[in-house]
Amino acid sequence: MNHFSSLIEAHRILGFPPPENPLISIMICDSATFSNDLNYTCDFYQISLKKMKSGVIRYGKTQYDHDLGSLYFIRPRQIVDMKDIKLEENGFNICFHEDFLVGHPLYNEIKKYGFFDYEANEALHLSPAEEKVIWELYRKIEAEYGNNQDEFSKAIMITHIDAILQYSQRFYRRQFIDRKPLSGSTVSKFNSLVATYFEKELMNEKGLPTVNYLAGELNLSPRYLSDLLKQETGKTAIELIHLYLISEAKNLLAGTNYAVSEIAYKLGFENPPYFSRLFKKETGMSPGEFRKSG
Repeated sequence: MNHFSSLIEAHRILGFPPPENPLISIMICDSATFSNDLNYTCDFYQISLKKMKSGVIRYGKTQYDHDLGSLYFIRPRQIVDMKDIKLEENGFNICFHEDFLVGHPLYNEIKKYGFFDYEANEALHLSPAEEKVIWELYRKIEAEYGNNQDEFSKAIMITHIDAILQYSQRFYRRQFIDRKPLSGSTVSKFNSLVATYFEKELMNEKGLPTVNYLAGELNLSPRYLSDLLKQETGKTAIELIHLYLISEAKNLLAGTNYAVSEIAYKLGFENPPYFSRLFKKETGMSPGEFRKSG
């Protein structure tokens, strides 16, 4: 497996001309771009638009072989595997090092874009109108990238990259809505998984249920699961887990004589004071106050 610590190194090893800027690289992609299978990690972000005829792209734990125009977001140090890629039509690739964002608000704000932590099969599928918007932004970056870069170039290119990310956030929301029957099923499956976790008393063996565990059971990435649940229910995965825990805790406080610490342990908490803090945060009362109020 190759590891590319710089764009210059990546271009050299892959046989591409040197980038115009050592911290950002853009290129139009066709099938010839992927003449060899690739397996690599790198120290830069990647945004890629591809409409595949055949082949497989894998990053995270899953693979993707869709034939519609899709936008992929790959974070630094993610493992990427591409095999037998043939494109239906030209796409593009934007790579930029973390250092390219230094001094710009996007350096911190990029962390809020959860789709950089999605799996390959959770890529963004673009409608023709959405694809046109993304291509127009790419062309603006391309014009600035290919021009004689000056002190304004970096800020202008980052502005257009940020616009791509903001539009992608909007388009993902549309994708969640379009797949509402699927997302509704995911919400039901998620709630059922949490309930089963407690019915089988898995907390005695595994502790509190985690988003990573539940996402794995649903074959989704943790970030995609949380974003999907947030769109559908207004709550993230961890918030829904907490709601279930508090509901179970209320039932035990009202219906049994267990001490608060016993209830905490029964629900999988290793630290009873943490349970009490969470309970008060969610209900406005301590467990003891809730019990007395009943």
